[in-house]
Amino acid sequence: MEPEGVRTDRLGVLIDQFDKARETAQVRLTGLSDEEYLWEPVPGCWSIRRRDEAVTPRAFGPGAWVLDQGAADIPASEYAEVARQAAGGMSVDKIAEDWGVSVERVDEVLAHTGEPEPDAAPVTTIAWRLGHLHFHFAGGWEWTFGERRQEPKLLVDFTPSADLALERYWALMDRWRDSVAALTDEQLDRVGFSQYPYASDADEPYISVLWGANYEFIHHMAEIALLRDLWRARFAASGL
Repeated sequence: MEPEGVRTDRLGVLIDQFDKARETAQVRLTGLSDEEYLWEPVPGCWSIRRRDEAVTPRAFGPGAWVLDQGAADIPASEYAEVARQAAGGMSVDKIAEDWGVSVERVDEVLAHTGEPEPDAAPVTTIAWRLGHLHFHFAGGWEWTFGERRQEPKLLVDFTPSADLALERYWALMDRWRDSVAALTDEQLDRVGFSQYPYASDADEPYISVLWGANYEFIHHMAEIALLRDLWRARFAASGL
């Protein structure tokens, strides 16, 4: 017997996890100013920028503001995932296409032994992290529940306004949750139910994709919360 108000079915557990994470995130994002949203705590940050001021080679977006993106690579944190892809029968050519890298880079990752060295990843702003989440969830919805036609990198019009970015993002997440809540067991188990092109969705049962979406939401929102803490501490220490 389920405790009152608690779901123990597999979809219900994931939805409850998402709902709790979202409730926490919305509280933590209350009062976000444009200055804090765009704050670059160290030199060399990735953020959103005007198109003619982009500092990364693959910055993208449909409008005047673009999201920083560097050269394609496989980060050290994903070496184990590449090994799983290969062990599952995915060809090296397909893995290379999946990650947007050369076959030689995939061979290098698969040949690696021992613990991989941590990546020297760029620090990213709240604007970047929120834009990254918006882009992936917008694409994930379009290529799962939508018409599967629109290029994901053209779905989100990035903005320097924190209020507008959050308004648009939470509206998307409402649509995402409504669609997820209506899933059937057959859809959860179907490999390729999502055809989102910038991940391995097409090769996984959708419940695995859904688990990964929750993980993505939770870990980026935790990073945003930490940046908010650092913003407050920075100005408290300076007496401002």
